[in-house]
Amino acid sequence: MSGTDGFEAYDGESEDDGGSGEDGGGTRRPARIPVPRISLEDTGLALPALEALAVAEPLRLEHPVLKSLLGAWALAACSAEETAAVEDHLGGCGPCADEARRLREAVGLLQRPESLDLDPGLRTRVLESCLDGRPPRIPVPAWTASYDAETARLDALLQDFGDAEWHAPVRLRWFRGDSEATRRTTVAGVIAHLLAVDGLVGVALGLEDPLGDDAKADTDRVRGPAERTEAFWEASHFPPTRSVRGPWREQSHALVRTVSFTGGGGPGTLPVSYGDFELPLRDAMLDRAFECWVHAEDIAEAVDYPYAPPAPRHLRGMIDLAARMLPRVLAARRRAGLAAPAPSAARHLVSAGSPGRSLRLEIEGDGGGQWLIPLDSPGAVGSADYEVAHVALDDVEFCRLAAGHVRPEEAAAGQLGDREAIRDVLFAAASMSRM
Repeated sequence: MSGTDGFEAYDGESEDDGGSGEDGGGTRRPARIPVPRISLEDTGLALPALEALAVAEPLRLEHPVLKSLLGAWALAACSAEETAAVEDHLGGCGPCADEARRLREAVGLLQRPESLDLDPGLRTRVLESCLDGRPPRIPVPAWTASYDAETARLDALLQDFGDAEWHAPVRLRWFRGDSEATRRTTVAGVIAHLLAVDGLVGVALGLEDPLGDDAKADTDRVRGPAERTEAFWEASHFPPTRSVRGPWREQSHALVRTVSFTGGGGPGTLPVSYGDFELPLRDAMLDRAFECWVHAEDIAEAVDYPYAPPAPRHLRGMIDLAARMLPRVLAARRRAGLAAPAPSAARHLVSAGSPGRSLRLEIEGDGGGQWLIPLDSPGAVGSADYEVAHVALDDVEFCRLAAGHVRPEEAAAGQLGDREAIRDVLFAAASMSRM
């Protein structure tokens, strides 16, 4: 090739041929690797005129016309020439620049962003689909599913929290005796509370206690939930921070994993001590799921974020646990003088082997059902033949009553029959709450 084309013949062979590009017979071979092009300035040819390289000037439009184009500009609907004219004008006109900024912000509001929140039922559908295809090698017991689900939902709520959210104030509420009790803490403090109380189940399963050596100070008794929480808070050199999420998360996974492998001593019958009372493991896991949901709502309220109730089948299990605990709680309140004593006729029925009086608890909603609550003996079985009262409540409302978040006087949607029995049962439901 000639030098005027900017290439020089080179065959890339050995240096012995001197770069001639000829073979032994004198035949010139085609070039294989071109050298850099020669600059136009080195050829002696005339350079192109500067006018040919000039950029076209923007449109010259009057101020009213440019102002009328601001809306189309904000919507990116102007032509390239109009866009250039508008943007050139905005550099020197303050009022139009302010109007353009406001229009751009308004356009942003018109474009509704897609929600980052997952469908609450997505996790359940994915798991069911996977399990239908291949059963798990180590299945999670059905009575642990609600705890697994509620801890996962709370963990999803916490994952994007910044420092401000972790230190947002939270007011814990519960019922003590016949009055409300409260305790101020933070979002991180609530997670520390759940970590400390879930540790009761962990200790029963042989796992490490999150309180460490502090939990072993009193070997002759088990600290209750409130005492464990206060001890955990006091042992911290600083108020709990976002770092508490890791230990709580790991402990919740360890509880589900351990229960799945061991079965909890038969069908969840391993006793779990709460200090003043015990629950079998299967009920303790329901209790922990219930408290996890209640405190997740406390946290969501503190950061102004919506939070849905549990799935109906999980909600019904929590309600069933509360209904089964009501006779024992009512008997304890009666011994403490906080509930009316059973009438002499009712005591006579119990002594004669009858189940005694009963209250029909009707819970409405997807997680609801009906329970007959024995009023005179915690060991009796409710009987429709001795029904003296009927109370109807919404499923979520009943759970919030049992959590101490609703006053007993304001809870019942419908009441019929013995007013004193109804009052005692509603106050007993509220007194099941604790910090």
